[in-house]
Amino acid sequence: MIDRTVQPASGENVEAVLREELARGDAMAETVLPILRHLVAAEDSSVFSDEILARVRGMLGDIAGALLAAAGHDGERAEDAAEAEHLASALTDNPALLAHVHALALEWHLTEKMQGRLAIDPVVSPLMQALIASADPDVQRLAMTFLAAQARWCQGLRRMTLPLRELPGDLFHAVLLTLRAHAVHTPGMAERVAQAEAALRQTYDESTSRLGLASRLLVELGGEAQAAALSLQHGGVALFVTALSHGSGQGRDGVVLATHKAQVARLALALRAAGLEPSAVEEQFLALHPDVTLPPGFDRVSPDLAASVLSSGRYPG
Repeated sequence: MIDRTVQPASGENVEAVLREELARGDAMAETVLPILRHLVAAEDSSVFSDEILARVRGMLGDIAGALLAAAGHDGERAEDAAEAEHLASALTDNPALLAHVHALALEWHLTEKMQGRLAIDPVVSPLMQALIASADPDVQRLAMTFLAAQARWCQGLRRMTLPLRELPGDLFHAVLLTLRAHAVHTPGMAERVAQAEAALRQTYDESTSRLGLASRLLVELGGEAQAAALSLQHGGVALFVTALSHGSGQGRDGVVLATHKAQVARLALALRAAGLEPSAVEEQFLALHPDVTLPPGFDRVSPDLAASVLSSGRYPG
């Protein structure tokens, strides 16, 4: 793929190779959601990873169950189970929500893979150890809060669950609107849903979610911490993905997808756009895709050029 031989290795040629590979990866990425939506709804999931599909279904079902529980359903009756299944199906029709839970399933898969292959702890990375041991009590406190959130997320993904409070703000709003639309077709439910929605909105705080805490941790600590997090082995998967999202200007869910082997051009460009030197990009590829090499001339790709090529892609990373 990206390791094809380019002769001669000019800056123009490597840019052309990266643009071509980015376009190929984007074309694949554009098919992910339609296929995923079909497979999540289908009985036969043999074409996609059973593990990924099970986690996507589990998280959507958990969200549906939590929404109905907030509206007063105890989940004990057969009618409740059928209603939860119907609501989960409605949630599947939201492309942004589906892309997010898919990204979380992929992130967990990567987390387990890196733990098995490189012994990267899912919760306590070397960077987290350093931050927890910081002499600054504010840094230590924020690091401990994120550590607890990351530990809960790991436990939740093992159980294929996702609390409502962990959704990004726009998706939290979207699922409440889906619940509201669902209630229209159920007699007597609208009032209970309105009360549940008000209560959920009152207690929701995106900044205390795992993703919110990860962003706060990197932003408040500044460039040094973000640079450290851009080393997968040092920062751990969660902070690595967050730092790469911040540094490259790509959405976090898109960055998670970029770690897939079919997206190596986007990953290489994102790492370079985030400011990593070509040698450091090679180190991250060695961790993620040890059998993939960068194209000749990649060292001539500047961070500005990488960001320009990324912005020309069709897929909204």
